[in-house]
Amino acid sequence: MGFWELFVVLVVGLIVLGPERLPTAVRSVARWIKTIKQMATNVQAEINEELRVHELHQNLKKAEQQGMDNLSPELKRSINELSDAAQSVTHSYKPSEQTPEQVQNSSNDKPSK
Repeated sequence: MGFWELFVVLVVGLIVLGPERLPTAVRSVARWIKTIKQMATNVQAEINEELRVHELHQNLKKAEQQGMDNLSPELKRSINELSDAAQSVTHSYKPSEQTPEQVQNSSNDKPSK
């Protein structure tokens, strides 16, 4: 929008809403625009992440077809990223080092109230 178009919108808003309600309406519209921009940014980030994951999967398929030998640096990097992601997931769900008997004994060792 150019200056004159914005000026016309403000004059029409001033006539329709009046000087008391115009600032509130402008703030509301600004909030809506901000929310829409944030949503668009989030959607764009999600799409970019999905495209990156898809590219990693395609590179992994290429690497599997080549038998994991003589891989290009790009394919090696993709495989390393995927293995790092897999390790981070398995570490977060890694079971405790205690055996079931140790867990039972530690729960019995707690003082009762």
